[in-house]
Formats: sequence, structure tokens, C-alpha cells
Amino acid sequence: MGSIPVYFIMKCLLCKNYSFSIICESCQNSILTPSFYTRELPNGFKIYSFYQYSEISDLLKTKHRFIGHQVYSVLAKNSFAKFGEMFNFNHMIYSISIDDKVDSGYSHTAVLNRALKSKYITPLYSKINSSNSVKYSGQSLEYRLKHPRGFRSDLKGNLKLILVDDIVTTATTILEARMSFKKMGHNPLFALCLADAKEL
Repeated sequence: MGSIPVYFIMKCLLCKNYSFSIICESCQNSILTPSFYTRELPNGFKIYSFYQYSEISDLLKTKHRFIGHQVYSVLAKNSFAKFGEMFNFNHMIYSISIDDKVDSGYSHTAVLNRALKSKYITPLYSKINSSNSVKYSGQSLEYRLKHPRGFRSDLKGNLKLILVDDIVTTATTILEARMSFKKMGHNPLFALCLADAKEL
């Protein structure tokens, strides 16, 4: 006798209606439709993001909770996965999730990176991690500059890369990761983030 599928019904985090997903399809279509923001740094390096931080701040704050994996998976499906499907290049490039060591049972940057897998993008994991346990959340630019992450990587070759992170604030993490890869002979093309905390 075949197994009977089990469906779990929960309440949507946003509208509180019953849903088969932690964020219902209606809210995904009306609230989580991504835009495309560009932050160009003084050195010409560009960081692209899909949301302003204020638009999804409550959802981003779930990343250290039990439901965080589900929330980030929905956000990734609505942004990073769509980007991967539309991205076109003349050969394969590689996406790297920054500091994707596991916290709280999963890595939120790895969830985003996995969604990029497509014809021209191959996600790689555990290729750049901090050697310092410094936390940047809520810290000033001055603090971040005085306490670098000390990134290490064993990535070989001369690869074209997309750097993946969840939130860009001062961009110090992304710039440090970029410099680490450039010193190794790689070519980071741009960074891709879920949300930009610098309001327009």
C-alpha cells in the first residue's frame, strides 16, 4: 500500500492567512516581488541587491531562528533563483557564499547561493570563511575597519566569481572578500545581496 502524502498547513508570516508555505503565494507575488538596486563603490566594483533592508527587515531577522531556513529559501526563490535563470554569460562562472560556515543549523548565505545554480552559474561553498569570530551586526564603519574578518580561502585557479551575501551595509565584508580573491588571482565580477541597508 502506497504512502499517503502529508501536508502541513501553517499561517503566512505576513498576512496570517493559512498557507502551505511559511509565506503564502499571494504575499510572495505582492510583497516579495524583487526590484534591482545597484550600489557602485568608489573603486568601480558593483553590488546588486533585490530589496531595500526596510522592505524585508522582519523577515531578515528570522535568520537565527528555527524558521529562518524556510524564510530564506522563499526569499532566495523569489530573487536569486530568478536572477540565475536570466543570467547570461559566455562561459561558466562561479558564485561564492561569503562566510557560509553553519550557524543555527544552516547557513543563510549558502541558501541564497544554492538558488543561483543555472546554466552559467555554478555555486561553490566553504570557499571563503573568516578566521576571526568578530560580529559586525550593529557596529560602525570605524569598528569594522579596525576588526577585519581575516578571510581565508583555498580556491584554486583563475576564476570569474560572483560574491554572495545576505545584507550589504558598509560593504566592508564584501570588499575584504573581494581583495582576498584578487590577491589569489581570481576575478570577482560583482556581488549579489538579498538586501541593501543603505536607503535610497
